Amino acid sequence: MPYSADLAFVIATARAAGALIREHYGRVERQTKRGEEAVTDADRASQRLIIERLAAHFPDDGFIGEENDDGSAITNRPPTRGNRVWVIDPIDGTNNFVARLGNFAVCIGLLDAGMPVLGVVYDVCRDEVYAAERGYGAWLNDRAITAPTTPLSERCLLMLTSNLLDAQGRMPTWAAAFHAQTRLKVRVLGSAALEAVQVAAGVAHGSITVNGKLWDIAAAAAVVLVAGGEVLPPAGDALFPVDLHGYSGAKTPYLAVSTGAKGELLAAIQG
Repeated sequence: MPYSADLAFVIATARAAGALIREHYGRVERQTKRGEEAVTDADRASQRLIIERLAAHFPDDGFIGEENDDGSAITNRPPTRGNRVWVIDPIDGTNNFVARLGNFAVCIGLLDAGMPVLGVVYDVCRDEVYAAERGYGAWLNDRAITAPTTPLSERCLLMLTSNLLDAQGRMPTWAAAFHAQTRLKVRVLGSAALEAVQVAAGVAHGSITVNGKLWDIAAAAAVVLVAGGEVLPPAGDALFPVDLHGYSGAKTPYLAVSTGAKGELLAAIQG
């Protein structure tokens, strides 16, 4: 695999965080933060490990992480030089992790001037690494991956996030319509990042997340984009570059999609 030294280091960091998480698997209690969001001691320990390693290796870079040590806020540390910011989800799929359902991932993404340029999504239970860097290709372990190029058909998978409610607490019409049909095969994994990288891997043609945050998509977006897919907001305009100044956890709804499915899925979402 033609990994750069940086990508190889981030993969090793994600694997180290995964090893730590496995030590906690089946032995954690669900806590809450900032309302009713799930968190565990493993989330916080994973993020500490990741930031410690990245900060030692990339001392000028900034960090945005889903956690802080007491659950009162996220981590947002701006870079001391340049425009590189690492965006970290220490366990994407915490509710699955707590319930011992093996769909959760370590996510580490690099945004340079707000654009995804490197990403690692580590599927901890399956020991599978989805990794990409601009100029170095996209990979699932040692296999090069590309997003689908075919149009939607009755053979296609569509990934949907587990929380589809809008700001008013209602199910959008388009979401109900996807669940009410059988042409597209709808799947829900409970990890937004693992759902999105299925597009990069050629498994699914689209992945829709309504209530995600930046850390749910930063790493996966790099993998999808390098693999030839697209990552868009529901309106269909540009999601990136993202303004990271003062980011405090605003929702980032998105569609990760293959080029052949983009038109039909956007039309369905937009009504």
